[in-house]
Amino acid sequence: MHGLMQERALALPLVLRRVERYFGHKRVVTRRAADDETVATWAEVCERTRRLAAVLDHLQVPDQARVGTFAWNSQRHVELYLAVPCAGRILHTVNHRLYREQIGYILEDAADDVIFIDRSLLPVVWPVISGYAGMRYAIVMDDGADAPIPDDPRILDYETLLAEVTPLDREFSIPDENTAAALCYTSGTTGNPKGVLYSHRSVVLHAVLLLAVDSFGINERDVIMPVVPMFHVNAWGLPYAAILSGADLVLPGPMTDPAGLISLMERYRVTFSGAVATVWRGMRPYLTQHDLSSVRMIISGGGAVDDALSRAYQEAIGLPLTNAWGMTETSPVVTTSRLATVHDDLDPDTKRAVIGSPGPAIPLTEVRLVGDDGKEVPWDGTTPGELQAMGPTIAARYFGETEPGPAFTEDGWLRTGDVATIDPHGYVRIVDRTKDLVKSGGEWISSVELENAIMADARVAEAAVIGVPDERWGERPVAYVVPKDGAELDADDVRKHLEGHVARWWIPEQVVFVSEIPKTATGKFSKRQLRQLHEH
Repeated sequence: MHGLMQERALALPLVLRRVERYFGHKRVVTRRAADDETVATWAEVCERTRRLAAVLDHLQVPDQARVGTFAWNSQRHVELYLAVPCAGRILHTVNHRLYREQIGYILEDAADDVIFIDRSLLPVVWPVISGYAGMRYAIVMDDGADAPIPDDPRILDYETLLAEVTPLDREFSIPDENTAAALCYTSGTTGNPKGVLYSHRSVVLHAVLLLAVDSFGINERDVIMPVVPMFHVNAWGLPYAAILSGADLVLPGPMTDPAGLISLMERYRVTFSGAVATVWRGMRPYLTQHDLSSVRMIISGGGAVDDALSRAYQEAIGLPLTNAWGMTETSPVVTTSRLATVHDDLDPDTKRAVIGSPGPAIPLTEVRLVGDDGKEVPWDGTTPGELQAMGPTIAARYFGETEPGPAFTEDGWLRTGDVATIDPHGYVRIVDRTKDLVKSGGEWISSVELENAIMADARVAEAAVIGVPDERWGERPVAYVVPKDGAELDADDVRKHLEGHVARWWIPEQVVFVSEIPKTATGKFSKRQLRQLHEH
């Protein structure tokens, strides 16, 4: 016997109608330059969204065709977030920071029909995509940059197109909630990037989950600033969560300098923001120069939160950094930390460490640990295993695959490639990426824990650890360290600092000082580039 409930598809038109009807007066702010910001209401954004949907019809973009975007966090990108999937096409956000060959591969694999490009990105993007034969049109969004526009008949202007059409007055309808809504590719750190195809159902569910009190607790009173790029995993779903809740949205556009970001947070009284640790580390020197009393939560994802950085935020603005964990394949949020009743009696430093861990799985998602023997690992907080995830917001296979590949288990769980422990209350702690663990003398060294221990030294700005071959021990760790400006630091200082913080056999013989740790396209430490640097 089935329940007698209405069969209403969980699809993005529901989200669009909600913000249009209830929250049309709320704001979307876009920073175009240091002294140039635009402010629109959600009502204006929705009207432009309906115009954009009419443009897609006018350009005869086929149903379920991929619509590529090379764009910063901006109002126009939000309009694409809404119009493309609501009009039955698939939003394909492309990371312009990937290698040229990777971008070319992604466009061919996704078979994008039309591509939207911010004008400031033309010098980077056009040489890569101009030769892509599948692109019928390239629509330029003028973001105030003075980049020359190539003389190509395929190039059209965004605002001109919107002005020439009448907004669609019909209701958008996606009858099947499992219809594809968005496509995003992984960073391709171990091969070609892989496409993750999100459904309307998964996008809506993920947005709802971010509104839950035990995850991000996003609500109508929030002013949300997604620093994490909208071209990377849908900015962790924050734009859709803002639309669903009716929150104000503050978008930094192409201006992502630390001083500008923190000034934007102060000026618009931002309450919630999310970015990778690299961004929060860059903003640290400016914390005491600005009033951030409006902020209620700062999410740091994309890697571990080192305690020294979190403590700096707690001392400066009264809030530690909250960690969250996920992947492109998981929409992305699977876990986020919070203090539960079991933590009430802990001291402040230990509580901060809890908040700085990935935390427990959010509702509707599940995690487990599996050992090398294929058996589940107990949740005792000490025994590591491969972290695997399952849920309605998690991929079942990659775009283009007819059957799930090796990244998925026979019983349908995603193999994340992360090694973790889980305590009896479900709190996850990432030990390392499988490929980044250092096996020395038959024992494992966690590069993540070693990095955090090094960065706990007040003289260190950044540190990354890789494993290199060693004739005696099999592998040994090598630490790449960026000293803070003006700090006097040598290899012996680093090793002396580590004594008592990690096991003696973890302490690296080689400490290499560099001016900057190379980063991936998503702001994480690039261990691959460090290994290449070491080899040469």
